[in-house]
Amino acid sequence: MAFIRKKQREQQLQLCSRERFSLLLLNLEEYYFEQHTAHHIQPKGTHKERRVRGSLKICSKSVIFEPDENSQPIIKIPLRDCLKIGKHGENGASRHFAKAKSGGISLLFSQVFFIKEHNIVAPYKIERGRMEYVFELDVPGKVEDVVETLLQITAILQSRLARTSFDKNRFQNVSEKLHMECKAEMVTPLVTNPGHVCITDTTLYFQPLNGYPKPVVQITLQDICRIYKRRHGLMPLGLEVFCTENDLCSDIYLKFYDPQDRDELYFYIATYLEHHVAERTAERYTLQWQRGHLSNYQYLLHLNNLADRSCNDLSQYPVFPWVISDYCSSELDLSNPGTFRDLGKPVGALNKERLERLLARYQEMPEPKFMYGSHYSSPGYVLFYLVRIAPEHMLCLQNGRFDNADRMFNSIAETWKNCLDGATDFKELIPEFYGDDVSFLVNSLKLDLGKRQGGQMVDDVELPPWARSPEDFLQKSKEALESNYVSEHLHEWIDLVFGYKQKGSEAVGAHNVFHPLTYEGGVDLNRIEDPDEKVAMLTQILEFGQTPKQLFVTPHPQRITEKFKSLPQTSCDNVSISDSPGKFCKENKWEESFEDLTEESKKLAWNNIAKLQLHEQHKLHKKAVTGIAVSCNGSSVFTTSQDYTLKMFSTESKMLQRSISFSDLALSSCLLLPGDATVISSSWDNNVYFYSIAFGRSQGTLMGHQDAVSKICWHDNRLYSASWDSTVKVWSSVPAEMTGTKRHQFDLLAELEHDVSVDTISLNAASTLLVSGTKEGTVTIWDLTTATILHQIPCHSGTVYDTAFSPDSRHVLSTGEDSCVNVIDVQTGMLISSMTSDKPQRCFIWDGNTVLSGSQSGELLVWDLLGGKLCERIQGHKGAVTCIWMNEQCSSIITGGEDRKIMFWKLQY
Repeated sequence: MAFIRKKQREQQLQLCSRERFSLLLLNLEEYYFEQHTAHHIQPKGTHKERRVRGSLKICSKSVIFEPDENSQPIIKIPLRDCLKIGKHGENGASRHFAKAKSGGISLLFSQVFFIKEHNIVAPYKIERGRMEYVFELDVPGKVEDVVETLLQITAILQSRLARTSFDKNRFQNVSEKLHMECKAEMVTPLVTNPGHVCITDTTLYFQPLNGYPKPVVQITLQDICRIYKRRHGLMPLGLEVFCTENDLCSDIYLKFYDPQDRDELYFYIATYLEHHVAERTAERYTLQWQRGHLSNYQYLLHLNNLADRSCNDLSQYPVFPWVISDYCSSELDLSNPGTFRDLGKPVGALNKERLERLLARYQEMPEPKFMYGSHYSSPGYVLFYLVRIAPEHMLCLQNGRFDNADRMFNSIAETWKNCLDGATDFKELIPEFYGDDVSFLVNSLKLDLGKRQGGQMVDDVELPPWARSPEDFLQKSKEALESNYVSEHLHEWIDLVFGYKQKGSEAVGAHNVFHPLTYEGGVDLNRIEDPDEKVAMLTQILEFGQTPKQLFVTPHPQRITEKFKSLPQTSCDNVSISDSPGKFCKENKWEESFEDLTEESKKLAWNNIAKLQLHEQHKLHKKAVTGIAVSCNGSSVFTTSQDYTLKMFSTESKMLQRSISFSDLALSSCLLLPGDATVISSSWDNNVYFYSIAFGRSQGTLMGHQDAVSKICWHDNRLYSASWDSTVKVWSSVPAEMTGTKRHQFDLLAELEHDVSVDTISLNAASTLLVSGTKEGTVTIWDLTTATILHQIPCHSGTVYDTAFSPDSRHVLSTGEDSCVNVIDVQTGMLISSMTSDKPQRCFIWDGNTVLSGSQSGELLVWDLLGGKLCERIQGHKGAVTCIWMNEQCSSIITGGEDRKIMFWKLQY
């Protein structure tokens, strides 16, 4: 996983430099400034001295001496424990150092740490008492400067940053043009390293003030795939840069001193990336995940990234859920719901008895109240899991100590039990539990992590009975995360951690309230003037853990799984609502194979939709074409127009066969009734007209509205009509034998009221849902079984031109006058994708993933919704494309336009 790969990178750098020193030896908010080659003068009795050669590191809170010999321990002397710092020989130096040269620095102190003796990672050894050490520099002339630095250490960082600047000799090319330079810090787990950021027209640079671990870090702009603004210590100061597409391991994480510097650098890189990298939003990833193009694991990685979680910041390390609750059985049954944890509850609410105790305390607590005294993700919890691969990080966090052996990560089952029963343990998991690297479960470094009360040494993590090996444990954990049960319920956990149940009354109702300091905006560090108080508060924030940035403020959509998939798009003869998947009987395998083949051909067609080619075109009308309907055998095409006429065109003879006029106002749409015997047209004269194809005459008029009828739909003997009179009406067709006439008669079943005129409507495949779009940009989803509103979404800033459900009825697509192409989740009403075109899209067809739209410009545009990008522009009409039709096999398309033409398109592949 990301942390493991980052650790490997650091180890490679250290192997190259052969240093045992690392910034993990420093304290929080401590900085490493410079090093000097020196000898540690060790007294041996009164006459002999031992000289140990090494490197003296000057830091903001300590002096660290790293001997060249690995057998010798690293020495760390905290400056707060120093009683006296001076040039050796001044003011009566100790007689033990009588032979030391004048290039010595004397430190008198009360406490010293010995680290990595024999280069073994182990708890620090501490020696206390009054002691004096002398360090003799190879360059005696540097002694006074070093002593002066140590005596004025508190002001040195900002003054050095102010006095220095980026070394332009580090540019890769002399022709590079500097864009900006500023002060910043490079962030790695538990460490911040100050220096200078510089960006040119080709490269991003970071030059550490101390030259550690290398003189300069450089990233070519054309290699950057993603950038994210980050909050660090609850402040908007971070920026993380990735040169990989689907990974949590970034190439650099920068923390700035001024948010404006961060924003300027972000804007420059984002502008550079704008033309060849698609914008990444939580909603777009949601669409990809819902439709099965992202795994649960990948989706959680993306959400963590967008919510400021980073493997460089252990206080905001990526958080993943416990999904398995069975760690006792010999076999793991992923078909049994009882195997899984309830993803609709936070860890603290999984145990009813413990929750009752916590709620009782919560009720008695003064404001601000919180239910849980510890968080579900913190540096301590992350390193609890990773101590076997990151022991130095654990020692850094815990002041040179490992935890008590019985409190270590000893067993998966024990850890889960403690999360269920422990009074203060509510932790979730980390991505490594669903990755491929087992090293965090195995004590491959042979660390001495202590002995438990039972006498056994802490070694490898004990696995559940159902796991044959660490590899098998991770494999089964991944299978559990991707299982149907988790896919169906993961949105509930997302609501808690990244969504609308994270804060406010919804969080209280979900028993999901943590300490105020864990939330964004919980404290403003800039208002704290006392530096010690500020560091103490920052320490509390960083060590306690932080709640992710809230990504969703409405319920998160559910994933589309096999259990929830609807019928595929129906053909000319629509099936009734009762024809559900459970009742759809296959008579033989031939029929099943044929259906599979049809679906495959549709997928193939949509995959090649950009290869659409114009086959023929005909000018049929005197004004814009408004509607297209085609007979089931494809021999006749019916079109309506603003020139008041309904036209019938023969695809076989290429001749216009009929032209029918109903009134002296424009016709707005048309459709064919099942059986191809009757064509219906809607008109701006407030009426709907019925025309008999067989008899060549009008069969009746439905005078149903107070203003123009804008769109009509038909399903199962029901007519749906939208009007500028602010209504959508549902009509039931009365059979001819009951009326004693051949004319169509209708009873009004329902009236769906809107605030303004309705410009478009569409039905889902089963006609249980209707979507309408209004003049003022509102998209409304209606439940037709109850004639009630499910969702009302104001998602356009002008007229909604077209709307349609996806074939599986899980999403609605809408286009509008504002040039936006929006995707809405039907279940939650959440806007999960929005793209903008240069011109409004007047009409479209789509398969749930890809859109073919007719533009105001006259072009046909191909959109990849999952990739969030425009893929192809196909030249078409001269003037707006106003209507579009596609056959069931998705191989033939007809468009109509303001240029009065209809165009026939064929797929060429």
